[in-house]
Amino acid sequence: MNNILLRLVISQFKIFFREPGVVFWSFGFPIVMAWILGIAFANKGEILRNVAIVSKSPQAISALPQWLHKKTGTVNPELSTEAELEWEIGQNPGEQARFRFRAMTEEEAVLALKRGKIALWIETDLESNLSYRFDPNNAEARLTYLLLEGAFRQQKTSELKAEVRPLTMVGIRYVDFLIPGLMAMSIMNACLWGIGWNLIELRIKKLLRRMVATPLKKSIFLISHGLNRMVLSAAEMLLLYIFAYFYFDISIQGSLSALALVFFSGYCAFFGISVLISSRVQNTQSGNGMINVVTMPMFILSGVFFSYHNFPDWLIPYVEVLPLTMLTNSLRGIITEGIGLAQVIQPSIGLFGIGAFCFMLGLKLYRWH
Repeated sequence: MNNILLRLVISQFKIFFREPGVVFWSFGFPIVMAWILGIAFANKGEILRNVAIVSKSPQAISALPQWLHKKTGTVNPELSTEAELEWEIGQNPGEQARFRFRAMTEEEAVLALKRGKIALWIETDLESNLSYRFDPNNAEARLTYLLLEGAFRQQKTSELKAEVRPLTMVGIRYVDFLIPGLMAMSIMNACLWGIGWNLIELRIKKLLRRMVATPLKKSIFLISHGLNRMVLSAAEMLLLYIFAYFYFDISIQGSLSALALVFFSGYCAFFGISVLISSRVQNTQSGNGMINVVTMPMFILSGVFFSYHNFPDWLIPYVEVLPLTMLTNSLRGIITEGIGLAQVIQPSIGLFGIGAFCFMLGLKLYRWH
């Protein structure tokens, strides 16, 4: 009996290690993700935090270096242009934080806050008084405020009078930033897990080869899965919006036709990606890994839960062409900024293009047995 049990265990190990893809998704993928996440979040002090300076003084930018030196006691601008100034604040090398200060009008600061380009803004006369304006429910904004206030207070200037004026108006709260991101994420999950995973299961159960034997066109079969899930995805998105409308008082500020176009284009993009992912996968382990390798980087980079503008400048152009980033930015623009159809044409074309390319490539590569 023991010998039979041992042989069965060994045979299961042989079956497992016979599939290199399964071995990678079981052992290699978690290590790769831990490495990526560790690089992204381990050194929080290296993050460049964006702060706006709202001042009535027309010489706000030119006076910023002197003002920051007076408040922090440091003279170390890394980059000075007509629009922005990078500054490193902190007395000890291990405790230094990096900030990018940008002079803006109040209207520009509100728009930048809605888009996640800044964490907070400071209203000041560049003399003594200043006010911090941020959403108190935003953890990143609270941390930025504490770092700035701590650096300013180290100088112990008696004339410094600071106050916090919380922003709670609809449109610039953290929840206004979060809900459109969750809507975009629900569209992605509906396609990749609802369509891609379902097609992988059909192949594993040997049902796809039965469909090939029928006169039905292969593309029609795949599109039928997409249309079915699109109705469910629209219902999921509508339910989430109804909850946000009644509980958080979030309303759509922009065009409903623009919202419909963005939803359809975003859905087409992820439908095409789901077809491509499912085109060659032969088992559930590899399918789970393939879907995760697509979704996890976009979860982290695309600004669903926090602004991607905190990442290094060289990375942002690549992040902005990710499908989830384009979809999230468009939904945020419609819901919180009130943009119309003309402003979403370009990202919608990009999403349609991604979907069409992935669908055609997936259809060509598709393994039906």
